[in-house]
Amino acid sequence: MPGGGESRPGQFEMCEAVASALDRDRHLVVAAGTGTGKSMAYLAPLAAGGRKAVVATATKALQDQLVDKDLPLLAEALGLPLKFGVLKGRSNYVCRKKLADLAAAAGSGQQQLIAADSAAEAGRIREEISRLATWADATADGDRAGLDFEPSVRAWEAVSVSGRECPGAANCPSGPECFAEQARDRAAEADVLVVNHALYCLHVFTEAEILPPHDAVVLDEAHTLEDIAAGAAGVSITGGRFRHAARAVRAVVGRSAAADGVEEAGDILRDALDPHRDTLLTSLPDDLVETVALCRGRLGAAGAEARDAEGDETRRRMARRLLDALAGDLARASDPDSEDAVWVEGSTRNPVWRTAPVDVGPMLEERLWTRTPAVLTSATVPVNLAGRLGLPDDGHDSLDVGSPFDYRSLGLLYCAKHLPGPRAPGWAQAVQREIARMAVAAGGRTLALFTSYGAMRGAVEAVREATGLRIYCQGDLPNRELIGRFAAEEESCLFATMTMWQGVDVPGRSLSLVVVDRIPFPRPDEPLMVARRKRLGPRWFGEIDVPRAATLLAQGAGRLIRSAQDRGVVAVLDSRLATARYRQDLLRGLPPLRRTIDLAEVEEFLSDIRHSAEAPRPSR
Repeated sequence: MPGGGESRPGQFEMCEAVASALDRDRHLVVAAGTGTGKSMAYLAPLAAGGRKAVVATATKALQDQLVDKDLPLLAEALGLPLKFGVLKGRSNYVCRKKLADLAAAAGSGQQQLIAADSAAEAGRIREEISRLATWADATADGDRAGLDFEPSVRAWEAVSVSGRECPGAANCPSGPECFAEQARDRAAEADVLVVNHALYCLHVFTEAEILPPHDAVVLDEAHTLEDIAAGAAGVSITGGRFRHAARAVRAVVGRSAAADGVEEAGDILRDALDPHRDTLLTSLPDDLVETVALCRGRLGAAGAEARDAEGDETRRRMARRLLDALAGDLARASDPDSEDAVWVEGSTRNPVWRTAPVDVGPMLEERLWTRTPAVLTSATVPVNLAGRLGLPDDGHDSLDVGSPFDYRSLGLLYCAKHLPGPRAPGWAQAVQREIARMAVAAGGRTLALFTSYGAMRGAVEAVREATGLRIYCQGDLPNRELIGRFAAEEESCLFATMTMWQGVDVPGRSLSLVVVDRIPFPRPDEPLMVARRKRLGPRWFGEIDVPRAATLLAQGAGRLIRSAQDRGVVAVLDSRLATARYRQDLLRGLPPLRRTIDLAEVEEFLSDIRHSAEAPRPSR
């Protein structure tokens, strides 16, 4: 395959399976371990088959890799006129209509489109908007990713629109020069279009033509699809949506008692939601019933005012779309389908009222699997993925092509069997001592992954004090900067939480030890998970918690061996991996490294790697 001279039998096997599945209009689920080259294994048959295809990923890092590296390389290698591109949600593009409105408002001395908590903040937002307007005149695509600075949330909201808010190009005076519409036009021309899972799921679950027609879809990082699909098929209601709708009404009618009422309704809803946070709502409490009635009444009054107002038709359409969408979501949340879970999450300041299907399988079967051949792939595929996603048993094939790496010669899997269980007194301190010993033996070069911020912060302080090593901690800097510094400084450590259990790629001498503090079981009180467990009854632990923990544990362990030259240790500091009855379910998903429960063996192995890394490199 293009991109290197290594022999990758698994890549060829996957490539042939993808081509065969697409030819037969069948679905395919492929587990392709690290080093397989799975991206090329699905891109090549898509390109060679001449199909219009969409590739959906869970992470921006993989989207960038596909568009900036893999697809150009493939087009060059195959000598084909391959057209490819990336499409994002509408809110990722600057809106020319909003910029024009802001310019007109500023010219007339009005600032009603800018929301701020203070005069100083309003000044900062106006300064950012000015920079954004200058950039919009120079950018070719209006994509936020092309900015050389990070705008505040309110500044970007002031110059962008959501899909709910936009009236559509045909109803907007800026439609002919709309960046989002231009991106859609380019997407329609692409042979391979790259999007994220969230956008693809919106395309599947809504009636809108979000994506152009296509003959096949590849769902990479497919282990994340169930939760993303549930979010796309559900609704989220916050006080911020009421404030946004109120601002849109004021943009139409100026001072408005109805708009003030909508904004106040958002505050009332926020206060009503707060007592119910982190709780699965099996029935709607009386206080929320009354609050919903108040909110819907105020949205209706504001909608009538916006409809009857004179002036800019585009602004009127935008306001009405926001109000109607919010009223519709309130109706669903307050009178959910029997298949929906309803709960409140978030903070006291910004609670979120969520509704989502407990089981996305039937919806995916109806709206996706019966319409479009799909390839689902990941380095780690849960054993019950097909069933959870509703893939028909007689309509899909499964394949595991493994990994080309000789894991037994490259590293160790260490389980700290002697440690107390995670709930035992003194466990955190024992974990910290264990990490310190191994990190010293490795000479830094440690990525430590934790299941909670508290555990991470406690370990950072304790290990710093015990070892004197340079430790970078998630939250101290942007993730990209943290990973860059860790990779560049061979004797440093990086301590992180769940967001870095996947997507971190640090091959070579800077990483020889990956530590996992405990088996990453889902939270027992997470409301959607509670609803799924109730649906399954006694089978819930084996059907939900164990497969999810196994997948995430494998993702974390997969940070270690990223090339055939890498060596190191994966250390799991949870004795249940060696003692629990479900341990084999967890071990099956991990790289087949040599196993040990002897810390001295781990220290010796890491010391050997460190000395090899510190040895002078031969001169040329």
